[in-house]
Amino acid sequence: MKSRRRDIEVFSLSFLDCICCAFGAIILLFVLSKFAEPMIIEEVREDLQSVIARLEEEIFEIRGETAVLNRELTDRKEQLSEEKIKLARLQGDLSKIEGQFAASKDDADVQNIIEGKLASARQELTEEMKRLLKKQPRKITSSVGGIPVDSEYIIFIIDTSGSMQRNAWSLVQKKMRETLEIYPKVKGIQVMNDMGNYMFSQYQGKWIPDTPGRRRAIISVLSTWRAFSNSSPVEGITAAIRRFYAADKKISLYVFGDEFSGSAIQPVIDTVDSINRSGKDGSRRVRIHAVGFPVVMEKTRTAGNTGERFATLMRVLCQKNGGTFVGLNSTRP
Repeated sequence: MKSRRRDIEVFSLSFLDCICCAFGAIILLFVLSKFAEPMIIEEVREDLQSVIARLEEEIFEIRGETAVLNRELTDRKEQLSEEKIKLARLQGDLSKIEGQFAASKDDADVQNIIEGKLASARQELTEEMKRLLKKQPRKITSSVGGIPVDSEYIIFIIDTSGSMQRNAWSLVQKKMRETLEIYPKVKGIQVMNDMGNYMFSQYQGKWIPDTPGRRRAIISVLSTWRAFSNSSPVEGITAAIRRFYAADKKISLYVFGDEFSGSAIQPVIDTVDSINRSGKDGSRRVRIHAVGFPVVMEKTRTAGNTGERFATLMRVLCQKNGGTFVGLNSTRP
């Protein structure tokens, strides 16, 4: 029996089903991808907008800081210009003072020669001449209270504290001028504050030559002198005596102040007694005078009335050291 051959169907139903399913899956994937694309774009857009907003805020902050820095820079430039102007003015003043100092130094050399000749002439005076000279009236200004002016050297100890600067500085300058006027000529001058700091650092530990130029410079510098002070004259007095005491020199020490803030008076008196020794004639080599300015009038809890304590201390020191205490009743020049 002859067998029949089965015909093979290329496109059977199963094959067509597979093809249709695959095609449908492709279409589904395509549809899903197109549906999700707007959501992704929207998310990316929101992220970018938040980044842009943050960057804009940072830009505003930076602009604000830049404006502040520009204003500060402008202020600094203005301050720098003012400081340059002040510096130029001070340099001019320095040049002027240096010129005065050079002239004063030349004057000092001449004055020293003249003083030496005058000293020799005085030593050769006869007894009759000396007697006649003693009868000549001595020029004494009433504002200084008749303070003896027989010293060859004078030292000023000036309280540069805030209370003096605020309330009595014009009067201090006036009393300084008046005191210098009663000494037409001395061998040396020195100016220190109550802490023992020197007005002129180039003359630290040395005598300032007495010339008209130097006297003008002292008054000029005094008007703007702002050295630190602890409102006590003790340091300045002891420093001046220890440095300038000499058995062969007559020295007058003038203390200008308004208060004594130290703890006790007697130790100060004992210290001055030990360093300001008497000469052969029994007198102290350094006279101590004082001018009290009525600035501090109220008592404090810790130190009491420091103005009264200054007056008490200086009265004793002036009495024991051959000087005079003058208490002023007003701070007006």
